[in-house]
Amino acid sequence: MAVITLTTDLGDKDFYQAALKGSILSLLPNVNIVDITHSIAAFNIPQAAFVLKNSFHYFPKGTVHLIGIDCVYSEDVRYLAVRYRDHYFVGSDNGVFSLIFEDEPSETVEISIIQDLKFLHFPLTDIFAKACCSIASGIPLGEIGIPVERLKQKVNLSPVIDKDIIRGSVIYIDSFQNVITNISKDLFTKVQGNRKFTLNFKRGETITHLSWHYNEVPEGEKLCLFGISNHLEIAMNKGNASQLLGLYLNDIVTVEFHS
Repeated sequence: MAVITLTTDLGDKDFYQAALKGSILSLLPNVNIVDITHSIAAFNIPQAAFVLKNSFHYFPKGTVHLIGIDCVYSEDVRYLAVRYRDHYFVGSDNGVFSLIFEDEPSETVEISIIQDLKFLHFPLTDIFAKACCSIASGIPLGEIGIPVERLKQKVNLSPVIDKDIIRGSVIYIDSFQNVITNISKDLFTKVQGNRKFTLNFKRGETITHLSWHYNEVPEGEKLCLFGISNHLEIAMNKGNASQLLGLYLNDIVTVEFHS
């Protein structure tokens, strides 16, 4: 059975999400629709990219991923369909693809499906739904669009390495209020070697031990670990780390390595 996933900023309050799903089911009744999330902050491209980058590879190859972020019609924005690592992605060329992909995609086309003018303000139910259902039905990308060589680039803020210090920042706060930084496990391990470390963040708080799981410390105690995203994460066992530690998006954290 074909699978189409949805990552949008539509929320759960209004009828927009239902309109999108109904449009897809009307075109492809037997498709399996999976909600990744509809709770992306409005127009927040980096947040959408982070969520989809860390989830798409759990789905079967051939899955079609609809990205409904910042996709309202504009004359200078292209709608693209992309094949990457045997998955398909449909979204606006607003930089989101460059944040998801770690290397060049196998194929990219600008979708040439004619826009129904009555859906000009809500292309998700028209062009996006039609493109996703076409791909899920086995239609090659070359039959729904024109080849594109370059994607719009958008760059996340990268950690800075200064001798024995990594300066990173908060890039995501999950539903449990765990604080995820842009310091990857690979970078941390590379700089650390066999040395000890001290993680510093707001209010003079520090952590000097890397945990394997959340229950490794008593309830209410802070910890750090590499979670499912393989990024350094600051959390509290059954606590609200973001609020209680005063850590929010774009806040600075530093890791100092020492003997």
